[in-house]
Amino acid sequence: MATSKARTKWAPTSRARTGRRATLTPAAQRCRRKFLRFFPDGYHDETYIDWERGYKLAAHERWERELDTSTCRRLIAEEEYDEIARRAVSIESKTNLLFSFEKMALRDALRPPEGARSFALGLFDFLHGRAADERRFERWCEVVSELPRRQTRVLTWPLLTVFGFIAQPERHIFLKPNVTRAAAKEYEFDFQYRSRPNWDTYQSLIEFAEQVRRDTADLGPRDMMDLQSFIWVRGSDEYEE
Repeated sequence: MATSKARTKWAPTSRARTGRRATLTPAAQRCRRKFLRFFPDGYHDETYIDWERGYKLAAHERWERELDTSTCRRLIAEEEYDEIARRAVSIESKTNLLFSFEKMALRDALRPPEGARSFALGLFDFLHGRAADERRFERWCEVVSELPRRQTRVLTWPLLTVFGFIAQPERHIFLKPNVTRAAAKEYEFDFQYRSRPNWDTYQSLIEFAEQVRRDTADLGPRDMMDLQSFIWVRGSDEYEE
């Protein structure tokens, strides 16, 4: 998202673009042209890395250091639920992915011990559980919906999806509803959106991202960070035509 002030750099091991150019629809061609107007070198453009990928990658790398699987398992065994919640919130706070009211609602929800415990156990199950993806996602929705609430609701699409996106960008994606819906409309992709978090909408977003992956394969997308950034650039008014 272009408002980030992070200056983190990431240099790919090879700048060669991979994959063959897909046969694009006219709508996909328009979206691609807009992305390349801002970032001529595609997903490996230095400005793109500075504005869009760098700060997300920095959050992921910090997550890998502080909340990897073994660390989370140890903290849960020690019943240090508040520490898991504290680290997760601290890592997310260095990004601009959530609105300020969502950040505040999350902090309020995790302040009570029962909130931190539910969050920590639910997040671990979502990221590392053995159930099918759909079931784990549905359980995560239930956990977030039942977190303590003061004023602002905690169950929003951005808050629900941000931690999976930071922790496992190879498989999870972040959903900003208005921007994503605008991008899907421009792309002429049939995005099955419902405002209350649900598996069908999340799966539809994954399908949208995979379509973008195929259509920009020659630009070398690495993970959902790149695909979410493409969607953001297409749908956000921060990137005016």
